[in-house]
Amino acid sequence: MLDNATNRTMMVDTQVRPSDVTKFPIIDAMLTVRREAFVPESKRNVAYAGGNIDLGGGRVVLEPRTFAKMLDALDIQRSDVVLDIGCGLGYSSAVLAHMADAVVAVEEDEDLARDAEAALAEQGIDNAVVISAPLAKGAAKHGPYDAICIEGAVSQIPDEVLGQLKEGGRILAIFGQSKLGEARLGRKIGDKVSWTLSFNAGAPVLPGFTSEAVFAL
Repeated sequence: MLDNATNRTMMVDTQVRPSDVTKFPIIDAMLTVRREAFVPESKRNVAYAGGNIDLGGGRVVLEPRTFAKMLDALDIQRSDVVLDIGCGLGYSSAVLAHMADAVVAVEEDEDLARDAEAALAEQGIDNAVVISAPLAKGAAKHGPYDAICIEGAVSQIPDEVLGQLKEGGRILAIFGQSKLGEARLGRKIGDKVSWTLSFNAGAPVLPGFTSEAVFAL
């Protein structure tokens, strides 16, 4: 049985690099962060396998390939303050924290939020904070943000979340679900967010991000 450090290297060499993700900050973060520390104990033996990891309740830890390509598109900088929506058990936040100045993670499942906070603390990650709140509300108190990463699929994104982007800020979300979704990069210019297709990907739709959850007056 391979040790986790070897598994991390294999994950990067067989799932991340072949997906044309080669930026040093992403490779370094994914080689450094102990993914097995941020998945359910019963799933630690498959922490580095391809595919999403089920967290229950329709929530997942996104597969390494998809998450790495999201990071690549977002082009996280060391000075960035990042909003991580739907952090689950905190893996995405840990990786982002390794790359950015600070991370504000939002998780509405109280058990996941508590465990994410504990896991981040256990791993010595002190530039990420977990907030237990509705995902679709974001965390306006700590914004605006240079980048927003949404850890799941969406049908629409509430204006309340888009409004938390800085001018020129970036947001990455997967529109659609199953294997039919599209990861799109948005950039805020003025009071509008313009979207471009980045790559194909799929994930379960996050609570609060379905079409029915977005209202317009």
